[in-house]
Amino acid sequence: MTLNIVHLVGRAGSNPEIRYFDSGKILCKFNIAVNRRSKKEDQPDWFELEIWDKTAEIAANYVKKGSLVGIQGSLKIDTWNDRNSGDKRTKPLIRVNNLDLLGSKKDNDNYSNSGGGGDF
Repeated sequence: MTLNIVHLVGRAGSNPEIRYFDSGKILCKFNIAVNRRSKKEDQPDWFELEIWDKTAEIAANYVKKGSLVGIQGSLKIDTWNDRNSGDKRTKPLIRVNNLDLLGSKKDNDNYSNSGGGGDF
């Protein structure tokens, strides 16, 4: 049996970027910051999200920098060859299957207007 499920709750660190393809596919990417459960003031962990099709459109329309979101998806490792050096590069990202818009519009607006301070 294999299992690859990721659940995260965090705040969008950037506004979503959306791409439309000739095939009709839609891709949305943005990152989220997720705090660890610790008493220390650690820096958040950052995760890049990859969202496709209808869920991508929803993310592009409703998520803004600072929005609180919950996601469920799977870990994916992107692999490519560096153009300059030819070295193999890898980058982890989360392919999102389900996106939950958390918090109220007022909460997300207040967070964005305050400069993004406080806990993630």
